[in-house]
Amino acid sequence: MSLDLVNVYAHLFVQACNGILISFCQLLALIVIAIGVIRALIIFLNETLFKAQTFEAFQRSRLMMGYAFSLGLSFLIGASILKTMISSQWNDIAQLVVTIVIRTALNLLLERANKMGQKEITAGQDALPHATG
Repeated sequence: MSLDLVNVYAHLFVQACNGILISFCQLLALIVIAIGVIRALIIFLNETLFKAQTFEAFQRSRLMMGYAFSLGLSFLIGASILKTMISSQWNDIAQLVVTIVIRTALNLLLERANKMGQKEITAGQDALPHATG
């Protein structure tokens, strides 16, 4: 068995594993985002239908979706990195850089919105009169 043949098989093995990891990361992103949207909808409907705290329900459901989108975007960034890892063309690398910049910016904005929403919920709970026993 020549060294060239081993190199070809190793390259094919790495490409196959890379493809599986890319698909797995994309699937995880899809699952995380779908579960986050469903949980956010359940939170919103539960609190809107059975409680009178519409603003808090909106904030909690928005936070749930924000966390899910943030984690989903992280998985998609990982998939993009894996996808470009095999390619050595400058066009693919430039696309990766643009994709990561956009997704990272979205992720940072989501995290900032989540922090602000969490502060609003905390401030709203502090403003509620507490029942005395």
